[in-house]
Amino acid sequence: MEADKIKESIKRAAQELFRKFGYHKTSVNEIAKKAKIAKATIYKYFDSKEAVLHVLLMDYIKSSVDELINSNTPEIDEETHLSNLIMKTCRLSYTVCNEFIGWDFIRESANSQDFLKNLSNELEEMLVSSFMQISGIRKQENSMQRIRFLIKCSKNIVFSFAFTSVSDSDVRKNFVSFQKEILPYLVKAALTV
Repeated sequence: MEADKIKESIKRAAQELFRKFGYHKTSVNEIAKKAKIAKATIYKYFDSKEAVLHVLLMDYIKSSVDELINSNTPEIDEETHLSNLIMKTCRLSYTVCNEFIGWDFIRESANSQDFLKNLSNELEEMLVSSFMQISGIRKQENSMQRIRFLIKCSKNIVFSFAFTSVSDSDVRKNFVSFQKEILPYLVKAALTV
C-alpha cells in the first residue's frame, strides 16, 4: 500500500470506531485491526490516537465549514444571515463532540479539555477566515475582531451548556434558548459600529 492509502485506511477505521464506540473506548489496537495493518504502522503516520482524532476532526470540520459557507445564500438581512451561520457552526461543534469524541471522555478526561481548547481555537480561525470571505457580510475596518468576538462568545456558551447538560433533550432546550435569547444580542453587538 502506498502512504496515502494507508493513512486513509487508518482514518476510515478510526472514524468508524470513534463513531460507534467513542474515542475513549477505542484502542489503537482496534484501529489497526480494522484497518488491517500493524499497530506500529499507525505510529509511523500519526504520533498518537489523539493525532488521528485531530486529523479526522479537522477534515470533517473543514469540509463542513466549506459546505456551510459555500451553500449558504445571504438572508434578508445581515443579522439573520450571521445568526444562521453561527447556529449551524454551533451545531457542527456539538456534532463533533457527540459523534467523534463522546461526552463521557470529554467530561472525565483531563486531556480532553486541552484537546478541545486547541481544536476550538483552530475552528475559530477557520470560521473567521471563512466568514470574512462571505459576500453577505459587511466588511468594515474592524470586521475581523467583531466576527471573532461573535464566534468566541457563541463557542464558549455552546460548550458550557454542552458540558453541563445531562441529556440530549437538555442540549436541545439550551440550543433553542441560546438561539432565541442570547444569539440575537451577540449578533447585534458584533455588527454595531
